[in-house]
Amino acid sequence: MEDTNKYFDTNRDTWNKKVAIHAQSEMYNMKAFKSGKSSLMPYELKALGDVKGKLLLHLQCHFGQDTLSWQRMGAQCIGVDLSDEGIKLAKKLNNELKLDAKFVCCNVLDTSEYVKDKFDIVFTSYGTIGWLPDLKPWGKMIAERLKVSGTFYMVEFHPILWMFDYVNGQPEMKYHYSQDEVIYEEYEGTYANQSSKMVSKEYGWNHGLSEVVNALIEADLQIDYLNEYDESPYDVFPDLIKAESGMYKMKDQLFPMIFEIKATKK
Repeated sequence: MEDTNKYFDTNRDTWNKKVAIHAQSEMYNMKAFKSGKSSLMPYELKALGDVKGKLLLHLQCHFGQDTLSWQRMGAQCIGVDLSDEGIKLAKKLNNELKLDAKFVCCNVLDTSEYVKDKFDIVFTSYGTIGWLPDLKPWGKMIAERLKVSGTFYMVEFHPILWMFDYVNGQPEMKYHYSQDEVIYEEYEGTYANQSSKMVSKEYGWNHGLSEVVNALIEADLQIDYLNEYDESPYDVFPDLIKAESGMYKMKDQLFPMIFEIKATKK
């Protein structure tokens, strides 16, 4: 088994640098968020519905906007993230907005070592599982943190999108749909500010849908549904066109852009 610590250390360093840039970006729109605008997208809002009074664990929460949006809706939330700078800003926002969420800095795979509560909902979204080398411990951790009959919900970019290399501005098909080998990328800028001069150094892994579903089934979660959609809520891939719905689509749409899974702990 290869040592993944150097990969996580590199990724943590990159995400620490991203926090300040993202916090000032148009995409994260901090001013509107502080004024009360939710950062949550239609998929997760529809899937989870009324969260008032629910205990919610948010995995890989970045600097906590979604966590705090769920908290504003009446959930009691804990957000977890690898980046200490992300968690520091999340705590600052929580205090500034006079909310009562909690935030924990740890590798998401180690969540059960740091968080002992059981939750009604475990939630993760948009660009999370690609940072994990193996989804079996991820699925196991999710099951550990859910109450019986609790809900796991994820919405994520479709694995087909990660078959392409976008570093040179145009998608070039380069990687296997469910590639075991680590993928290293180094590029200038970040998805929320492509003109930034920061250098992103990132290690990631591609996980096909069967791997995601089987990791959850193996952890004794029951899959309620798996849906795929030809649109993205974020304009983070080349040459996307904004639809009337506010979502982004490809000019020649040949495959889905996101998927969502809802599962229940038996």
